[in-house]
Amino acid sequence: MENIRIGLSSVSKEDAIRMAGQILVDSGYAGVEYIDAMLQREADLSTYIGNGTAIPHGVSEAKKAIIKTGICILQFPDGIDYGDEKVYLMIGIAGVGNEHLLILSNLAEILEDESKVLDLRTTTDIDFVYKQFTNQ
Repeated sequence: MENIRIGLSSVSKEDAIRMAGQILVDSGYAGVEYIDAMLQREADLSTYIGNGTAIPHGVSEAKKAIIKTGICILQFPDGIDYGDEKVYLMIGIAGVGNEHLLILSNLAEILEDESKVLDLRTTTDIDFVYKQFTNQ
């Protein structure tokens, strides 16, 4: 649960991505250079997936910076400007090899439920967030 942050104040898109990247680094999922790779991915192509959610991750060339597979979850109840959209839920990912594809598939199942996403965007219960992403 240390990779889950809820009730965060709104920041810039870039600062939010840096926050997600730093959590991945601090948790031992990636080297510090992965943060720049996440920002580069966002500059190349938005990681906004709809429903107030973004899934920032590094460019393919940054695979060598990934130590082990993991995610982090950041909740911004007031939203952050994300181009023409607002993001309330950000899920940073680092995947070894092709494991990021499995992560994205699993996240899609969770995030396709609009009412669940709304609950995730507004909850003040970190255990609730944890359980949604661990099927507990």
